[in-house]
Amino acid sequence: MAIWPKIVTFAILVISSTCAAQELVKVPVQIPSISPAVTAFAVARERGYYRQEGLDVQLVVIPSALGMQALPGGNIKFSTAAGSGLLPILRGAPVRYVFTSFNRPMFWLYSRPDIRTVESLKGKKVGVSGIGSGPDSLLREILKKSGLEGGRDVVILPVGSGTGRFFALQAGSVDAAMLSVPANLLAQDAGFRELVSFIDQEWIELQGTVNVTEQPLASDPILVEKFIRATLKGFVHFRDLRPQTIAILTRFLRTKEEVAARIYDLMRPSLTQDGIVSEEIQLKSLEHVIERAGLKDPPRLEKIFDYALAMRVRNELRAKGWKP
Repeated sequence: MAIWPKIVTFAILVISSTCAAQELVKVPVQIPSISPAVTAFAVARERGYYRQEGLDVQLVVIPSALGMQALPGGNIKFSTAAGSGLLPILRGAPVRYVFTSFNRPMFWLYSRPDIRTVESLKGKKVGVSGIGSGPDSLLREILKKSGLEGGRDVVILPVGSGTGRFFALQAGSVDAAMLSVPANLLAQDAGFRELVSFIDQEWIELQGTVNVTEQPLASDPILVEKFIRATLKGFVHFRDLRPQTIAILTRFLRTKEEVAARIYDLMRPSLTQDGIVSEEIQLKSLEHVIERAGLKDPPRLEKIFDYALAMRVRNELRAKGWKP
């Protein structure tokens, strides 16, 4: 059964390049939501870095699980599934991580004000984006540290991505929720209790990734390299130009400038080094999903990560002294 009709259903927003030049190659890219985690792609699009590479990049909102299904079929060229991409890859999906924007888990566990500890979540309902997602895995790990088992002692409910989890918490549909920015700021301002700030924990969580199948890596590496080059330029712009990036975030997230500034300052410490992560970080990113995948030992890292093109592009831009 073709998956494209399902994707159309879920592609609630398409952000297209305004350039109408005939020679541009259309490149549909899955993003899970309009969120700060995909800022590098939004910056690269707005600053024209993709167009400079001859690409008409379309950022298509598709839930990560569906995005990972669509990727091998060619309906999208790249996915940004991040943590949600690890389980399918560990189970044999021919997909590689080739770029990573963030390596710290930008999630916060918020609860009703009367719930004061993680242990108090026993018998309660906690909202995540989806079962098997990065937030779901992190939640189960923090519950385990508190002597609780997710799914048995605590009900874990998939309630959608973005601010949807905050609205579920606000409506009382769940007692707590795993939130990302800016939903965590909404929860903070609304008086909900922060139980855990995962960005301050020891875990590694890859976000803002570029995932691609083995096929284009082998048959069309030039396209992959062009996409990575433009994305890296967007990443460097994000990293180095705070005021300009806050202005882009304000437009992209359709929020107030002061909120965008708070978001930027929360995210900035989680950035990777030039979109590349070390083997040590790669291994740590697998720790909390290996058990869930039913694997005794992790597969070889080269079966999951391939930063060769990202390193080549980084070295090229450095040699040229490129600046945003």
